Amino acid sequence: MSNPAYPIEIAFPDIAAHEASDSGIAYVHTFDSGEPGPHVMINALTHGNEVCGAIVVDALLRAKLRPRRGRLTLSFANVAAYGRFDASKPDAARFVDQDFNRVWTAKTLDDTSRGSSELERARAMRPVIDTVDLLLDLHSMHEKSAPLIVAGPLAKGIELAAKLGTPATVICDEGHPEGRRMRDYEGFGDPSSPKNALLIECGQHWEASAVDVARDVTARFLALSGVVDASDLAQDWFAPLPDEMRVVRVTEPVVAKSMDFRFAGDYTGLEVFDKAGSVIGWSDGAPVTTPYDDCMLVMPSVRQLRPGVTVVRLGRIEQRIATPR
Repeated sequence: MSNPAYPIEIAFPDIAAHEASDSGIAYVHTFDSGEPGPHVMINALTHGNEVCGAIVVDALLRAKLRPRRGRLTLSFANVAAYGRFDASKPDAARFVDQDFNRVWTAKTLDDTSRGSSELERARAMRPVIDTVDLLLDLHSMHEKSAPLIVAGPLAKGIELAAKLGTPATVICDEGHPEGRRMRDYEGFGDPSSPKNALLIECGQHWEASAVDVARDVTARFLALSGVVDASDLAQDWFAPLPDEMRVVRVTEPVVAKSMDFRFAGDYTGLEVFDKAGSVIGWSDGAPVTTPYDDCMLVMPSVRQLRPGVTVVRLGRIEQRIATPR
């Protein structure tokens, strides 16, 4: 698989003005309407080189958006990684010490014998996240692929994605062997809890269209939650909905055993292989094949290749849903 150097089409915002906050947690801003309603969080920079969410959160803070009902938190997560971004090595700013989106279990966060830049930041943010009812986590992808929703493994995630109505592809999965994501943390990943979360992969990290997707899903999520009215948001952030959504269930990850992994083609994501047994790559010289007919590749990439990293997930289309009108 080739590794093209994708052009950086967007300007990275200077977020230093947002460091101080009333929450007492740097770069995490919570506003309380004083009226009943959910606590909604829009989070950016879970990974330091995924800038589209930062552009959106920066814009909302500068616009002084405030909730009409409930509470609204606007946050930048891995600020340390973002501050290390170098256009000559753009993939290196994903994290400082470890992936911020693989530490989200109470056991991991409580284990003070373990330390890293990301764990310290997660522990600092945790008191706010523990009170959030609805989380939208804005991400982007290594490769240039159509945007998608990562809804987690539960029916409630699929239901929330269907109400949101976009992007068109909804991925249902158990996460990564390397560790738990924020969107699966505690109540978000508990079927008995009313808490819910979506992770949106808005497009390739530095393409301008990823910002358009991030604006659209953020505006729709905020309006859907009820913390603000649609009229409170910039109307040009809303984009047309797709005609339908497809729900894809991830059945298994492909995890690199070593640095000796390569794909059979220049895959970027959502490719579908008609026949079981199709060779999609090689791991330590052994072929990696599709386990069933009509198998979809979900977010294939070797840009962060190292032993134990998921290089692609394999999925099956479960259902198609007409979008809300």
